[in-house]
Amino acid sequence: MLADRYDLPLSTASAAARDAYVQGAELALTLYPGAIAAFDRAIAADPGFALAHAGKAQVLMREGDVAAARAAQATARQVAAGPTAREASHIAFFDLVFAGQTDPAIAALHAHLTAWPRDALVLANAANPNGLIGASGRIGQKHQIAVLMDSLAPHYGNDFWFLAHHAMALSEDGQLAAARPKIERSVAANPNNAHGAHTFAHVCYESGDLDTARAFLSSWLASYPRDGFFHGHVSWHLSLCELQAGNWEGASRLYRDAMALDRHSGGPQQKMSDATAFLWRSELAGQPRDATAWRAMYEYANSALPRPASGLADLHVILAQAVMGDAAALDARARQMEALAREGRYPSGAYLPSLSRGFAAFERGDFSVAIEVLAPLAGASERIGGSRAQHDLIEFTLLKAYLNADRPDEARRLLSQRRPGASGVPVTGVAALH
Repeated sequence: MLADRYDLPLSTASAAARDAYVQGAELALTLYPGAIAAFDRAIAADPGFALAHAGKAQVLMREGDVAAARAAQATARQVAAGPTAREASHIAFFDLVFAGQTDPAIAALHAHLTAWPRDALVLANAANPNGLIGASGRIGQKHQIAVLMDSLAPHYGNDFWFLAHHAMALSEDGQLAAARPKIERSVAANPNNAHGAHTFAHVCYESGDLDTARAFLSSWLASYPRDGFFHGHVSWHLSLCELQAGNWEGASRLYRDAMALDRHSGGPQQKMSDATAFLWRSELAGQPRDATAWRAMYEYANSALPRPASGLADLHVILAQAVMGDAAALDARARQMEALAREGRYPSGAYLPSLSRGFAAFERGDFSVAIEVLAPLAGASERIGGSRAQHDLIEFTLLKAYLNADRPDEARRLLSQRRPGASGVPVTGVAALH
């Protein structure tokens, strides 16, 4: 029986379908362009090859083409005549993921990986901070991902893809000493892996290793395809380095070239998060507001992300609404999130509706109210999914509120509680605290 790169049997008799599927899976796992085309070649060679349809569905969903993703996943179910137990479980797992059934999907994930630990496309859905577990709304999910990756490590050996994700999980769990050698081995084994470059950026950020990150990311981006899914997001990471270094010209150039709406290569949620976070963090660092850019992000949110879905993306939607002073939109979004939470369909619960009130207060200059709202939320930011670097936006906003409210002692206390080793804090007024 034909098998994939991880030696898992495939229910196709077509070598051409197998080869195209393996290529599609590799491109999907490394976030390089061409995965959908490769899966389409596999389907053309064997229309009944269910996993090729399921693989295509995963990439389409990541890119924000929800209707096409659901159609491809439905086709995977329909054509799956006599699949192996692993393939049937693989397809059933993604049915749960696409249906938004978080807790049943997590249970199915663990059962599937217990039986087939080397099913990388299933693991990929949960191995990152924005994945199934990361977006589960659970406190402690970063440690849960690290424990999961630790348990699977013996099955992957020195596989470059797994090493990158393992390092990411360890970094997010605060285990930097263990993360660093793994990501260095990963990028040395295969630099053509966007997840590897991404993890390297995170490990450097959490270690305060600004110069190494700038050198590596600048070089890596020069050879990564401009239409690669992570070009915009890895550029965002490099822009954080430039902001911290005080290189506003370099940071703004990265925004214009890779994060602005007409330049970003990712899906709608990634576009919203990267550009909005850059604009806000730039202001916290002392740069003037770009009203035109904010207007564009606000209008994009209304058209591309009109309803709550992902906690991390919704964080940036409500931020754009707050900046634009749209109290009605903020209130409507909060009520939608609260309704979904009551139905068990919004894992972060009331976190973001509360946060929206803090952002609105900050924007209207009511820093005491902003502090009252943001202070209890800052320590629970993992509920919305995303990375520590992304959550710093909330902590930095609270810090700026303390400074603007002339409450330096509380600002110093917040800084003293910051995770050790993490990159600096590009917020105007912080230097005076020292």
